[in-house]
Amino acid sequence: MNSSGNIQLIKANTFKALHERSGIFVIPNPWDAGSAKMLEILGFEALATTSAGLAFSLAKPDGEGMVSREETLANARMIIAATRLPVAADLENGFGDDPGTCAETILLAGEAGLTGGSIEDATGRTDDPIYPFGFAVERIKAAVKAAKRLPFPFMLSARAENLLHGIHDLKDTLKRLEAYADAGADVLFAPGLTSKEEIEAAVKTVAPLPLNIVLGLNNAALSLHELAALGVKRVSLGSSLARAAYGSFFRAAEEIREKGTFTFATGTVPYATINDLFRKL
Repeated sequence: MNSSGNIQLIKANTFKALHERSGIFVIPNPWDAGSAKMLEILGFEALATTSAGLAFSLAKPDGEGMVSREETLANARMIIAATRLPVAADLENGFGDDPGTCAETILLAGEAGLTGGSIEDATGRTDDPIYPFGFAVERIKAAVKAAKRLPFPFMLSARAENLLHGIHDLKDTLKRLEAYADAGADVLFAPGLTSKEEIEAAVKTVAPLPLNIVLGLNNAALSLHELAALGVKRVSLGSSLARAAYGSFFRAAEEIREKGTFTFATGTVPYATINDLFRKL
């Protein structure tokens, strides 16, 4: 194994250990090299890409198949190059319906330097948003089989997307999480869980495997302490950091355009502070 392979193996083992140790951890979602490096400097232990953050940076909508697999992996490689942390990727639905395409995507993700990634059961089609149960399980099985072919532990997250697509069927969502766990996924994830009762039910369904909860959607009132008490292992942020950045940018530009004032500048981080951050590491 060459030096880059050794580095990836070390990162992969570190990432796996984060899921196995006691307690909860946050895996924030940068959308470019600069945001990734900032998050490392702030002390986070692992990172995950965001499909929405990337899509917005490319002036594209998220979740409609507008961002290609090649663009996603290029973004991941840029983030990996900027940081010493393990990086997982939002691999959407594997960039294709076929289980074989999911498997291929996992192998390409490993080759790109990633140490984890997620496959979701959303089709990307508004008229038929979620794959049928049996087919969705086959897709996860194919991804798991591919991950096991990699020469390092690749933390595969399986996502049940019902709740994000207006299908408020907790029973089916939990059934899918349980099936994906049985299929060999390492981490389970159902974005859109909001209440403590829903989250606790999901934790119990997938136990002893780790459950990921995304904050910054419509459940921001929950704290890390509360989630840890419920048994959640991992907390991601989805596009919320990217939206926070773009939101500030938008409001600043809006103030200039509509009012002709520049008061937004008083609340920005000083130039020297950001410049010095990028001298570190």
